[in-house]
Amino acid sequence: MASAINYVHAYRSVLREVTKSSKVAQAARDKSITSSLRTIIAKQRADPKEIELFNHDIQNVVTFMRAQREHKKLIDRYNPLFDLTAEERIVATTRRVGLNMPKLYDASAPGPDPTAKEPEPKE
Repeated sequence: MASAINYVHAYRSVLREVTKSSKVAQAARDKSITSSLRTIIAKQRADPKEIELFNHDIQNVVTFMRAQREHKKLIDRYNPLFDLTAEERIVATTRRVGLNMPKLYDASAPGPDPTAKEPEPKE
């Protein structure tokens, strides 16, 4: 009975971490993940020799998933420029120090700047 509770606890803890770390809503999530987890745990129920090793491995998986989720949260909080492109990162950095970026040259549309003033003719 105690081993059955351990399997249920292991399954639920892994499933909980999958749910927390998923970017997709639960209704849109692929059902093969939960069925694969159930299959893995059901196979381990049949092999009583490796119960202790399996419980240890499942706890390692849960710890790893929790650490990955926490790492992602900390990266997002303390390094907001992490997922920006190079140009977006430059603009954000200049704004952070109180400056504005000048308009960058666009090679796909060369020519004079339409906002520039034309020189006045000399008499």
